[in-house]
Amino acid sequence: MATRASRPVGNVTRGTTNPNRLRRMDRWIAATHGAALRRAGDPVAVDLGYGAAPWTAVELLGRLRTVAPRARVVGIEIEPDRVAAAKPYERDGLVFRHGGFEIPVAGRPSLVRAANVLRQYGESEVAAVWARLCARLAPGGLLVEGTCDEIGRRHVWVALGPEGPRTVTFATRLGSLERPSDLAERLPKALIHRNVPGEPVHAFLRDFDRAWAAAAPYASYGARQRWIRAVRDLTGDWPVTDSVVRWRQGEVTVAWGALAPSS
Repeated sequence: MATRASRPVGNVTRGTTNPNRLRRMDRWIAATHGAALRRAGDPVAVDLGYGAAPWTAVELLGRLRTVAPRARVVGIEIEPDRVAAAKPYERDGLVFRHGGFEIPVAGRPSLVRAANVLRQYGESEVAAVWARLCARLAPGGLLVEGTCDEIGRRHVWVALGPEGPRTVTFATRLGSLERPSDLAERLPKALIHRNVPGEPVHAFLRDFDRAWAAAAPYASYGARQRWIRAVRDLTGDWPVTDSVVRWRQGEVTVAWGALAPSS
């Protein structure tokens, strides 16, 4: 039986949510973590802070089951009324529980997704929250924490394992992009205040904009080809960890150590 926390850890969020808001993050999770979920003895995924409506948890289950048919999803919310409103959407493999950063599930989940949860917290609080959530992961588990706009066009997230942060992924609907630094407004809390001269993430976005400008001739072949050319140029100076397969999706993933705050 799952443990119950009398006082969930964390603060109530605004609860803003929309269908398909997290599709880019879900698509990346399915592609990069699907094999680990298939290998897991009990592949439990947590949608932490799903908000005022359960759409993101419902969609996460469907997307994960395309790559890991035994996957189960637990939606966790700190606001009791939101849990009550979500209960009618429970089904095989999907339940909703009252809780917070303590993650009130039995055992250790293989995946924790926390989207748009830490925006209201202070930057100084992020490391402790990350550490708490990572400590709950199963061996080989994954925490994905990040931020997106209201309709999921622009999204930036950090992927962490039990050992801590691994990578940062930038994802966008390419047709909506004027320049890569447009994604700066969706940097996760650990990085959003670091987009200033002298910080690595600022230098990365500056170099990305330059590569994007240099790739302008490729725009005649479409925004996707321009993005691929710009990312390919970035790989000469930045530790890009993915390949053209992901770049074609309007994504690029960079090693955390290259973008981590300088202090």
